[in-house]
Amino acid sequence: MFSIPNPIVPLRPLAQTLAWWAVGRWVRRTFPGVPTLTTQQLADWLGQGSAPSPILLDVRRDDEFALSHLPGAHRAASLEAALALGLDPNRPIVAYCSVGYRSARLVNQLQGLGYTEVYNLAGSIFKWANEERSLVSQSQPEPRVHPYNAIWGKLLKPGLAAPLTKNDGEPSRDDSVS
Repeated sequence: MFSIPNPIVPLRPLAQTLAWWAVGRWVRRTFPGVPTLTTQQLADWLGQGSAPSPILLDVRRDDEFALSHLPGAHRAASLEAALALGLDPNRPIVAYCSVGYRSARLVNQLQGLGYTEVYNLAGSIFKWANEERSLVSQSQPEPRVHPYNAIWGKLLKPGLAAPLTKNDGEPSRDDSVS
């Protein structure tokens, strides 16, 4: 007997690839002057040891950061929070969020204040996690990532999105886009 393959199974990777392409295009079109680094470029930079290591800024909400973040990252969900860290405008800075929109906005704002070596992490923590790169929570390894909400979490590979709680997915006024 002839069986028809399930068409949904092969579409998941394709749909995810198309969604990532659309997200990247959306971020680049919204913030065309913002320089980006790939996750591989950042991993190489962090692994060099001899070059000045960048300051990592996590632009996500408290609950997102608390679940997991890149090792050594500082939470700075707004321009005011980033400036309160006393950032050196001559030291390299890499900002990230869930997929790259919030961090691109912060990089754009920092550029406007004269920061010259500031970058957005393309694909941000979702891509980093999908590539099985190191994440931590309270200095302990944590592979899961806060999914931001049920829709954006679909960009994470199965098993990487932490379960949402009742209040998740209700961004504040300044946090309306992942």
